Amino acid sequence: MRLLSVLLSAVLVLTPAPAAEGYEVGVGIGDITGSPAEVGMLGYADPAQTTAGLASRQWARAFLVQDAGGRRVAFVSAEVDFITQAVHTEVLRRLGPPYDVSNLVLTATHTHSGPGGFDEHILYNLTTLGFEAQTFEALVAGIVRAVEEAEAGLAPGTVKIAEGTLTGANVNRSLPAFEANPAADRAKFPGAVDTRMSVLRFERGGVPVGLLSFFATHGTSMRPDNHLISADNKGYAAHVVESRHDGLVAAFAQTNAGDMSPNLRNGGAQGPTDDQFENTRIIGQLQADRAEELFDGATEELTGPIDARGRYVDFSDVAVGEHHTCPGALGQNFTAGAEDGPGPDIVDEGDLTTNPLLLVAGIVVNPTPPAVRACQAPKDVFLGSGSQHPPWTPQIMTLQLLRIGQLAISTAPGEFTIVAGQRVREAVDAQLAGVTTHQILAGYANAYAGYVTTPEEYDRQHYEGAATHFGRYTGPAYEQELARLAAALRAGEPTPSTAGPASYPQNRISVRPGVVLDTPPLGKSFGSVLVEPAASYRPGAAVEVAFVTGHPNNNLHTEGTYLEVQRLDGDAWTTVATDSDWQATYEWKREYLGVSTATITWTVPGDARAGTYRIMHRGDAKGVTGAIKPFTGTSRPFTIIR
Repeated sequence: MRLLSVLLSAVLVLTPAPAAEGYEVGVGIGDITGSPAEVGMLGYADPAQTTAGLASRQWARAFLVQDAGGRRVAFVSAEVDFITQAVHTEVLRRLGPPYDVSNLVLTATHTHSGPGGFDEHILYNLTTLGFEAQTFEALVAGIVRAVEEAEAGLAPGTVKIAEGTLTGANVNRSLPAFEANPAADRAKFPGAVDTRMSVLRFERGGVPVGLLSFFATHGTSMRPDNHLISADNKGYAAHVVESRHDGLVAAFAQTNAGDMSPNLRNGGAQGPTDDQFENTRIIGQLQADRAEELFDGATEELTGPIDARGRYVDFSDVAVGEHHTCPGALGQNFTAGAEDGPGPDIVDEGDLTTNPLLLVAGIVVNPTPPAVRACQAPKDVFLGSGSQHPPWTPQIMTLQLLRIGQLAISTAPGEFTIVAGQRVREAVDAQLAGVTTHQILAGYANAYAGYVTTPEEYDRQHYEGAATHFGRYTGPAYEQELARLAAALRAGEPTPSTAGPASYPQNRISVRPGVVLDTPPLGKSFGSVLVEPAASYRPGAAVEVAFVTGHPNNNLHTEGTYLEVQRLDGDAWTTVATDSDWQATYEWKREYLGVSTATITWTVPGDARAGTYRIMHRGDAKGVTGAIKPFTGTSRPFTIIR
C-alpha cells in the first residue's frame, strides 16, 4: 500500500495541472497627448521640427486578458515614436502588482509626429533639446488610465484571432541590405515586403469591445516638415474603426517594421501622393479596412492558459556562441538617415569609407574605446552611445513572451527588419511547437534600442545596420534570448533577471524656457475672432477661423479639447467635432512676444447635416502673476448646405 501511495503521489506531481478555462477581458483608452507647442518632435531627429498644434490627439489603448486562475497579461499600444525605459519604469511603479516586467507590455505605433523629451537617456533628448516633464507626465498618466479602465471593465469574454495579408501599404526602403540575406530568407517575403496582418477580436458577452491589429509599416506618412501632432497612419486607422463602431477600442500595433515604409514611391522616399495628410489617410484606410475584414471574419477562439515570461538582459555583452554583442554604438551611415527621413548630405548609406569629419566629431563629442570599435566592425562608429557614463542609450533591455492560449507574442525594444523579425519568430516557434500555433513579434516595446538587422544586412551598413546598436550579432542575440524565454515558459520555469534598468534623473533637464507670459494684441482680448468663417459651405470644403489665444502648453486639455464644432439643434448648440476628430486641426502660432493665434480648420464631412454651425475655441492664458485662466472664443454662425 505504501508503494502504491508513493507511485500515485509521483503521478500527481508529474501530471500538469489542468488548464484554467474561460477568460475575462477588458479594454481601455487614455489620452496621452503631449505639449502641442514649441517642443521638439521625436522621430526625424530635426531640432527645427517643433510642435505647433494638433492634427490629431494621441491615445494609449490597453487590452487585458485574465484566465480563471487569475493569470493576467496586459498589452498597451501607444501612439508615440517609441516607449522609453523611464516611461516603462514609471508606469510599472504607478500600477504596482500584479504588473511586472513579464506581464505588462507597452508598445509604440512609431509615429514620427509627436512631441519628444520623455526619456532619461541623452541621445533621445538631444534633438528635442532636453527632457519635457509635461509630455512625460501626459504619456505616463494616459497609459495608466488606459490600463485602469481595462481593469475596471474586466468581465467574462473571449479573444479570437484572424490572420491574413495586406498589400499596397508598405515597401522595402532598404532593398540592398535585404538582398544580402540568403535566398531562403528572401523567398519568405515576395516583393521584399511583409504583408502579414494579425487581428485579435475581444468580446464580452458576445459583444465586440476591442480590436488589436499587428502590421508592419512605419509611422512616416507625415513628413519632417510637419509641425502638427499626428498619430500618423496607424492613428488614422484606429480613428476610422472606432468611428464606425461605438464603444469599440481599436489599436494598430507594430511588428517588424524596421525596413517597411508607407511611402510607396521611390523606394520609400515619397508617399503615394504629394499630400502628407492624404498619404496618412490612404495608408491608414488600407489598414483599417483590412483589419475590419479579418475582425468580422474571426472565428478561431484562443483557449488555454494565460502565461508570461520576462526579464532584463544586458545587451552590451551577450554571448552568442563564440561571438558577443557590444556596448551600444551608432555608425557613420546612421547620419545618412533613411529614405523617408534623410539626414544631411555627409555620407551615403552603405558607404564603408571612413568619413574624417564624422570620425573627429565623434571622438570629440562621444569617444569610443578601440575595443568597442573593433567589436562593432564593419560598422564605422560615429557615436559610442553605450560607452559613456552614464550611457547615452539604454544597454539593459526588457524582453517578454506572452501566451494567450495558442498565441505567443514576443516583445523586444527594437525596430526589426522583416528577416530579422522572422528569425526571431522561428526561434520562438521552435521552442513552443505543439504549445502555440500563432506567433507575433511586437517591436518598439518597453524601451528603445534602435534597429535590429541580420548579420548579413548589418555588413551592408545601410541606415538600419548603422543604427543596430549592439553590433553584428544583435539579431542573433534577440533570437537566442527570446527562445530562452520560450523554453522557460514551456517548462514552467522562472526567468530571473541578473540586471535591471538604471535611472538617470540628473538627465531630466531642458533648455526651453517654457511659457513666460501671454498677452493679447492691442484692442483685442483672449478669444477674439481674427478671421471669421464665410456665410456658407458645402461638404468637402474647409472652414477656417482664427482666434487670439494663449499658449496651449498652459493646459493640455487632457481628455478634453481645444476646439468644438457645434451645430444648432433647436435652441441648443450640439458639439459635432472636437480636436479628437481628424477632420479638425488646431494650429498655433506665436506672432510676437506673448501674442499668439490659434487657427482652427474643419473640413466639412461628406455626411454633415445641413444646418447652422459655429466654431468654438477653448484656451488658457498665463498672466503676469503666473496665474493661468481659461477663456473661450466663438465664431459667428455659418451654414452647411447640400
